[in-house]
Amino acid sequence: MPSLQNSKLAFIGGGNMASAIIGGLLNQGIPAQNITVSEPWDVNRNKIADLGVRTTTDNITAGGDADVVIIAVKPQVTKAVCEELAGAWEKRETLPVVVSIAAGITLGSLSGWLQGKDGRNVHLVRVMPNTPALVGEGASGLFASEDVTEDEKELVAALLGSVSKATEWVEREALIDVVTGLSGSGPAYFFAMVEHLIASAKALGLPEEQATRLAAQTCLGAGKMLTTSSDSPTQLRKNVTSPNGTTHAALETFNALGFNETVDKAVKAATDRAAELGNTLGKP
Repeated sequence: MPSLQNSKLAFIGGGNMASAIIGGLLNQGIPAQNITVSEPWDVNRNKIADLGVRTTTDNITAGGDADVVIIAVKPQVTKAVCEELAGAWEKRETLPVVVSIAAGITLGSLSGWLQGKDGRNVHLVRVMPNTPALVGEGASGLFASEDVTEDEKELVAALLGSVSKATEWVEREALIDVVTGLSGSGPAYFFAMVEHLIASAKALGLPEEQATRLAAQTCLGAGKMLTTSSDSPTQLRKNVTSPNGTTHAALETFNALGFNETVDKAVKAATDRAAELGNTLGKP
Protein backbone atom coordinates (compact mmCIF):
# COMPACT_ATOMS: atom_id res chain seq x y z
CA MET A 1 0.00 0.00 0.00
CA PRO A 2 1.53 3.36 -0.99
CA SER A 3 1.91 6.10 1.60
CA LEU A 4 -0.52 9.02 1.62
CA GLN A 5 2.18 11.15 0.03
CA ASN A 6 2.42 8.77 -2.93
CA SER A 7 -1.20 7.66 -3.24
CA LYS A 8 -3.55 8.55 -6.05
CA LEU A 9 -6.58 10.08 -4.36
CA ALA A 10 -10.00 10.43 -5.97
CA PHE A 11 -12.89 12.41 -4.53
CA ILE A 12 -16.30 11.57 -5.92
CA GLY A 13 -18.11 14.79 -5.08
CA GLY A 14 -16.56 18.20 -4.61
CA GLY A 15 -18.71 19.90 -1.97
CA ASN A 16 -17.65 21.63 1.24
CA MET A 17 -16.38 18.55 3.05
CA ALA A 18 -14.34 17.33 0.08
CA SER A 19 -12.95 20.84 -0.35
CA ALA A 20 -11.98 20.99 3.33
CA ILE A 21 -10.18 17.63 3.24
CA ILE A 22 -8.38 18.53 0.02
CA GLY A 23 -7.25 21.84 1.51
CA GLY A 24 -5.90 20.00 4.55
CA LEU A 25 -4.06 17.50 2.36
CA LEU A 26 -2.45 20.25 0.32
CA ASN A 27 -1.41 22.07 3.49
CA GLN A 28 0.36 18.87 4.56
CA GLY A 29 2.32 18.79 1.32
CA ILE A 30 0.34 16.18 -0.61
CA PRO A 31 1.03 16.90 -4.32
CA ALA A 32 -1.97 18.48 -6.04
CA GLN A 33 -1.39 16.33 -9.11
CA ASN A 34 -2.12 13.23 -6.98
CA ILE A 35 -5.71 14.38 -6.34
CA THR A 36 -8.59 14.12 -8.80
CA VAL A 37 -12.11 15.34 -8.08
CA SER A 38 -15.27 14.41 -9.94
CA GLU A 39 -17.96 17.07 -9.53
CA PRO A 40 -20.93 17.72 -11.86
CA TRP A 41 -21.69 21.27 -10.69
CA ASP A 42 -19.66 23.98 -12.40
CA VAL A 43 -19.47 26.25 -9.35
CA ASN A 44 -18.10 23.53 -7.05
CA ARG A 45 -15.80 22.13 -9.73
CA ASN A 46 -14.29 25.56 -10.50
CA LYS A 47 -13.79 26.23 -6.79
CA ILE A 48 -11.96 22.91 -6.42
CA ALA A 49 -9.92 23.54 -9.56
CA ASP A 50 -8.65 26.78 -8.00
CA LEU A 51 -6.85 24.61 -5.43
CA GLY A 52 -4.69 23.22 -8.24
CA VAL A 53 -6.02 19.65 -8.26
CA ARG A 54 -7.33 17.76 -11.27
CA THR A 55 -11.08 18.01 -11.89
CA THR A 56 -13.56 16.19 -14.09
CA THR A 57 -17.28 15.57 -14.43
CA ASP A 58 -16.71 11.84 -14.90
CA ASN A 59 -16.55 9.49 -11.91
CA ILE A 60 -14.68 6.80 -13.85
CA THR A 61 -11.99 9.24 -14.95
CA ALA A 62 -11.49 10.30 -11.33
CA GLY A 63 -11.67 6.96 -9.56
CA GLY A 64 -10.79 4.39 -12.19
CA ASP A 65 -7.13 3.99 -11.20
CA ALA A 66 -7.06 5.64 -7.75
CA ASP A 67 -5.50 4.02 -4.67
CA VAL A 68 -8.03 5.66 -2.35
CA VAL A 69 -11.51 6.74 -3.39
CA ILE A 70 -13.49 9.07 -1.14
CA ILE A 71 -17.25 8.90 -1.68
CA ALA A 72 -18.28 12.44 -0.78
CA VAL A 73 -21.77 12.61 -2.28
CA LYS A 74 -25.21 12.83 -0.72
CA PRO A 75 -26.60 9.55 0.65
CA GLN A 76 -29.38 9.64 -1.94
CA VAL A 77 -26.95 9.21 -4.87
CA THR A 78 -24.38 6.94 -3.23
CA LYS A 79 -25.82 3.73 -4.69
CA ALA A 80 -25.65 4.96 -8.29
CA VAL A 81 -22.09 6.25 -7.84
CA CYS A 82 -20.89 2.99 -6.26
CA GLU A 83 -22.43 0.79 -8.94
CA GLU A 84 -20.82 2.93 -11.64
CA LEU A 85 -17.40 2.64 -10.03
CA ALA A 86 -17.74 -1.12 -9.47
CA GLY A 87 -18.07 -1.68 -13.20
CA ALA A 88 -14.92 0.34 -13.86
CA TRP A 89 -12.83 -1.69 -11.40
CA GLU A 90 -13.58 -5.18 -12.72
CA LYS A 91 -10.36 -5.30 -14.75
CA ARG A 92 -8.15 -3.89 -12.01
CA GLU A 93 -5.70 -6.27 -10.37
CA THR A 94 -5.77 -4.38 -7.07
CA LEU A 95 -8.90 -2.68 -5.82
CA PRO A 96 -8.77 0.70 -4.09
CA VAL A 97 -9.61 1.47 -0.49
CA VAL A 98 -12.99 3.21 -0.45
CA VAL A 99 -13.80 5.81 2.19
CA SER A 100 -17.44 6.84 2.52
CA ILE A 101 -18.62 9.97 4.28
CA ALA A 102 -22.25 9.41 3.22
CA ALA A 103 -24.32 9.62 6.41
CA GLY A 104 -26.17 6.45 7.36
CA ILE A 105 -25.08 4.27 4.45
CA THR A 106 -23.82 0.99 5.93
CA LEU A 107 -20.81 -1.10 5.01
CA GLY A 108 -23.18 -3.86 3.92
CA SER A 109 -24.91 -1.60 1.41
CA LEU A 110 -21.64 -0.13 0.15
CA SER A 111 -20.08 -3.58 -0.23
CA GLY A 112 -23.02 -4.89 -2.22
CA TRP A 113 -23.06 -1.88 -4.55
CA LEU A 114 -19.28 -1.95 -5.07
CA GLN A 115 -18.91 -5.68 -5.65
CA GLY A 116 -17.84 -6.47 -9.20
CA LYS A 117 -19.02 -9.37 -11.33
CA ASP A 118 -15.93 -11.31 -10.26
CA GLY A 119 -17.20 -11.26 -6.66
CA ARG A 120 -14.27 -9.32 -5.23
CA ASN A 121 -14.95 -6.91 -2.36
CA VAL A 122 -13.26 -3.57 -1.88
CA HIS A 123 -11.86 -2.61 1.51
CA LEU A 124 -14.24 -0.09 3.07
CA VAL A 125 -14.06 2.58 5.76
CA ARG A 126 -17.02 4.63 6.92
CA VAL A 127 -16.18 8.09 8.20
CA MET A 128 -18.26 10.80 9.82
CA PRO A 129 -16.37 14.10 9.77
CA ASN A 130 -17.87 17.48 10.65
CA THR A 131 -17.87 20.99 9.22
CA PRO A 132 -15.17 22.49 11.49
CA ALA A 133 -12.88 20.55 9.15
CA LEU A 134 -13.28 23.66 6.97
CA VAL A 135 -11.03 25.50 9.43
CA GLY A 136 -8.79 22.55 10.29
CA GLU A 137 -10.59 21.84 13.58
CA GLY A 138 -12.66 18.82 12.64
CA ALA A 139 -13.67 15.76 14.62
CA SER A 140 -14.09 12.44 12.80
CA GLY A 141 -15.38 9.00 13.73
CA LEU A 142 -14.26 5.98 11.68
CA PHE A 143 -15.23 2.33 11.30
CA ALA A 144 -13.57 -0.18 8.98
CA SER A 145 -14.66 -3.44 7.41
CA GLU A 146 -12.89 -6.52 8.82
CA ASP A 147 -10.60 -6.90 5.79
CA VAL A 148 -9.09 -3.42 6.09
CA THR A 149 -5.42 -3.76 7.01
CA GLU A 150 -3.54 -1.77 9.65
CA ASP A 151 -1.61 0.01 6.88
CA GLU A 152 -4.88 1.00 5.23
CA LYS A 153 -6.26 2.23 8.55
CA GLU A 154 -3.17 4.37 9.04
CA LEU A 155 -3.58 5.76 5.53
CA VAL A 156 -7.23 6.71 6.13
CA ALA A 157 -6.44 8.14 9.56
CA ALA A 158 -3.75 10.33 7.99
CA LEU A 159 -6.23 11.41 5.32
CA LEU A 160 -8.79 12.55 7.92
CA GLY A 161 -6.11 13.81 10.27
CA SER A 162 -5.29 16.52 7.75
CA VAL A 163 -8.43 18.38 8.90
CA SER A 164 -9.44 16.66 12.16
CA LYS A 165 -7.97 17.30 15.60
CA ALA A 166 -9.88 14.26 16.94
CA THR A 167 -9.91 11.06 14.86
CA GLU A 168 -11.64 8.22 16.68
CA TRP A 169 -12.06 4.58 15.54
CA VAL A 170 -15.29 3.15 16.97
CA GLU A 171 -15.77 -0.52 17.93
CA ARG A 172 -19.13 -1.16 16.24
CA GLU A 173 -20.58 0.20 13.04
CA ALA A 174 -23.76 1.34 14.80
CA LEU A 175 -21.63 3.76 16.80
CA ILE A 176 -20.94 5.75 13.63
CA ASP A 177 -24.57 6.86 13.85
CA VAL A 178 -23.91 8.00 17.42
CA VAL A 179 -20.87 9.95 16.18
CA THR A 180 -23.21 11.53 13.63
CA GLY A 181 -25.57 12.60 16.41
CA LEU A 182 -22.69 13.87 18.56
CA SER A 183 -19.98 15.52 16.48
CA GLY A 184 -21.36 15.24 12.95
CA SER A 185 -24.44 17.32 13.74
CA GLY A 186 -22.92 18.84 16.87
CA PRO A 187 -21.60 22.11 15.39
CA ALA A 188 -25.18 23.17 14.69
CA TYR A 189 -26.06 22.65 18.35
CA PHE A 190 -23.36 25.11 19.40
CA PHE A 191 -24.31 27.57 16.66
CA ALA A 192 -27.93 27.44 17.88
CA MET A 193 -26.80 28.01 21.48
CA VAL A 194 -24.74 31.05 20.49
CA GLU A 195 -27.59 32.29 18.32
CA HIS A 196 -29.95 32.24 21.31
CA LEU A 197 -27.38 33.74 23.67
CA ILE A 198 -27.05 36.68 21.31
CA ALA A 199 -30.81 37.10 21.07
CA SER A 200 -31.17 36.98 24.86
CA ALA A 201 -28.46 39.57 25.46
CA LYS A 202 -29.93 41.80 22.75
CA ALA A 203 -33.37 41.58 24.38
CA LEU A 204 -31.76 42.75 27.63
CA GLY A 205 -30.26 45.81 25.92
CA LEU A 206 -26.79 44.80 24.70
CA PRO A 207 -26.08 45.83 21.08
CA GLU A 208 -26.22 42.86 18.70
CA GLU A 209 -22.66 43.39 17.39
CA GLN A 210 -21.21 43.35 20.88
CA ALA A 211 -23.33 40.37 21.91
CA THR A 212 -22.18 38.45 18.83
CA ARG A 213 -18.50 39.06 19.49
CA LEU A 214 -18.77 38.21 23.17
CA ALA A 215 -20.84 35.06 22.62
CA ALA A 216 -18.67 33.75 19.77
CA GLN A 217 -15.45 34.29 21.73
CA THR A 218 -16.99 32.68 24.80
CA CYS A 219 -17.79 29.59 22.73
CA LEU A 220 -14.27 29.53 21.27
CA GLY A 221 -12.64 30.06 24.65
CA ALA A 222 -14.69 27.35 26.33
CA GLY A 223 -13.85 24.93 23.53
CA LYS A 224 -10.16 25.74 23.87
CA MET A 225 -10.32 25.02 27.58
CA LEU A 226 -12.03 21.69 26.91
CA THR A 227 -9.29 20.58 24.51
CA THR A 228 -6.29 21.85 26.46
CA SER A 229 -7.22 21.37 30.12
CA SER A 230 -6.61 18.15 32.02
CA ASP A 231 -9.87 18.77 33.88
CA SER A 232 -13.08 17.01 32.83
CA PRO A 233 -16.00 19.02 31.41
CA THR A 234 -17.77 18.47 34.74
CA GLN A 235 -14.87 19.94 36.69
CA LEU A 236 -14.53 22.88 34.31
CA ARG A 237 -18.21 23.62 34.82
CA LYS A 238 -17.80 23.48 38.58
CA ASN A 239 -14.79 25.81 38.40
CA VAL A 240 -16.97 28.52 36.85
CA THR A 241 -19.95 27.96 39.16
CA SER A 242 -19.82 29.73 42.52
CA PRO A 243 -22.49 28.69 45.04
CA ASN A 244 -25.56 30.89 44.64
CA GLY A 245 -23.73 33.01 42.08
CA THR A 246 -24.75 34.15 38.61
CA THR A 247 -23.67 30.98 36.81
CA HIS A 248 -25.45 28.86 39.41
CA ALA A 249 -28.66 30.80 38.77
CA ALA A 250 -28.40 30.20 35.01
CA LEU A 251 -27.62 26.49 35.35
CA GLU A 252 -30.47 25.99 37.78
CA THR A 253 -32.78 27.51 35.18
CA PHE A 254 -31.45 25.12 32.53
CA ASN A 255 -32.02 22.18 34.86
CA ALA A 256 -35.53 23.26 35.79
CA LEU A 257 -36.44 23.46 32.09
CA GLY A 258 -35.16 19.96 31.36
CA PHE A 259 -31.80 20.79 29.78
CA ASN A 260 -30.35 17.28 30.23
CA GLU A 261 -33.40 15.59 28.75
CA THR A 262 -33.44 18.02 25.82
CA VAL A 263 -29.81 17.25 24.94
CA ASP A 264 -30.42 13.50 25.29
CA LYS A 265 -33.42 13.65 22.97
CA ALA A 266 -31.62 15.84 20.42
CA VAL A 267 -28.57 13.58 20.11
CA LYS A 268 -30.79 10.49 19.93
CA ALA A 269 -32.97 12.08 17.25
CA ALA A 270 -29.93 12.76 15.06
CA THR A 271 -28.57 9.26 15.72
CA ASP A 272 -31.90 7.66 14.85
CA ARG A 273 -32.19 9.72 11.68
CA ALA A 274 -28.75 8.56 10.53
CA ALA A 275 -29.80 4.93 11.03
CA GLU A 276 -33.09 5.62 9.25
CA LEU A 277 -31.25 7.02 6.24
CA GLY A 278 -29.18 3.84 6.06
CA ASN A 279 -32.24 1.62 6.26
CA THR A 280 -34.14 3.61 3.65
CA LEU A 281 -31.38 4.38 1.17
CA GLY A 282 -29.30 1.24 1.68
CA LYS A 283 -31.78 -1.14 0.09
CA PRO A 284 -30.53 -3.17 -2.93
